[in-house]
Amino acid sequence: MKVLYIHQYFRTPAEGGAIRSYYLAKGLVEHGIVVELITAHNKPYPLTTKIDGITVHYLPVFYENEQGFLSRIYAFFKFMRLARKKAREIKNVDVCYATSTPLTIGLSALRIKREQNIPYFFEVRDLWPEAPVQMGVIKNKYLKKYLKYLEKRVYRHASQIVALSPGIKAQIEQEQPGKIVTVIPNMSDIEFFVPEDKSPELETLFNVAGKFVVSYFGTIGLSNHLEYLLAAANESLKTGLPVQFFIIGKGGQLKRLKYLVKHFGLTNVRFLPFQSKYNLRRVLNITDAAYVSFARKPILETNSPNKFFDALAAGKLIITNTGGWVKDIVEQDHCGFYYDPDHPQEFVRQLQPFVEQETLLRQYHQNARRVAETRFAKSAQVAKLIKVLS
Repeated sequence: MKVLYIHQYFRTPAEGGAIRSYYLAKGLVEHGIVVELITAHNKPYPLTTKIDGITVHYLPVFYENEQGFLSRIYAFFKFMRLARKKAREIKNVDVCYATSTPLTIGLSALRIKREQNIPYFFEVRDLWPEAPVQMGVIKNKYLKKYLKYLEKRVYRHASQIVALSPGIKAQIEQEQPGKIVTVIPNMSDIEFFVPEDKSPELETLFNVAGKFVVSYFGTIGLSNHLEYLLAAANESLKTGLPVQFFIIGKGGQLKRLKYLVKHFGLTNVRFLPFQSKYNLRRVLNITDAAYVSFARKPILETNSPNKFFDALAAGKLIITNTGGWVKDIVEQDHCGFYYDPDHPQEFVRQLQPFVEQETLLRQYHQNARRVAETRFAKSAQVAKLIKVLS
């Protein structure tokens, strides 16, 4: 079998970030499936290279999270056009696997199906355009209606749909009755991220010896609303809770958050630059709890955040300020806690037992690792995808 894999934001472990597509594509290759992957990079020229058996075609489409709305829309449509053109050059393809966001990836797959008679499977990472609509990014009612029409077309013509969470699956099945939707969540790399004792050398390097460390790592954007973390840090300062907060990543809200930390004198909050997967493992070594943050919008409760699965694999306490399936997991499997972000004093109240009782913290760490091994192991998710494509 030969699979044409389309993902505009493909990343490798060395680059860091969301590397789900790397895991899945590599898993397909390891099972004897040929994978040609079309993606984009910020260089001014196209490039084709081989990465762990995956043939990767990089297209010159500049994109950064910090870009304005119109610049991002331009990047989406430019990639859509170039991806279709590149797809015509790749011969003997059996199926196309297209992963959002944005929705324009699905439009590329739809055009490829019509032009080359190649069936496509569409992976829905979040519900676009509903997410930007609820966030207030898309306001024009005619644009909303048009994007919703395009979304339905993409779903309708897909052979099957892969959803990253049960909430996404439920929403799609409501809109497309009878459509086959399979949940393949993000995965925990239980071979790479493992529970380990804190390294004294790393504690010294990060200046956190004797402190309880709460880390957020990932995109720093509007939808993440990390003002909630700053409010929790401020409450921790007021109550004297010995917690050090790290914010690790990049995004459009980074500059604003740095200003707020300085303005309010949050001496217990530090920023680290975006990390590769290998450097992230060092940060997780000195981390006690991973913070999962989203704005209070119902659509964001369906998200499947990468940071959550990496933290589970590393055996970390999970703190989430959003409802939905992540909240259900941390509460039902006793690997973390949810708190109402509008009441930061609740954050302090729930965190304090873990700061003071090492045995309790260790038990929750073990529970987190067990969830990663039994429910979200990488090999299991690859097997699901192979079954779908077959």
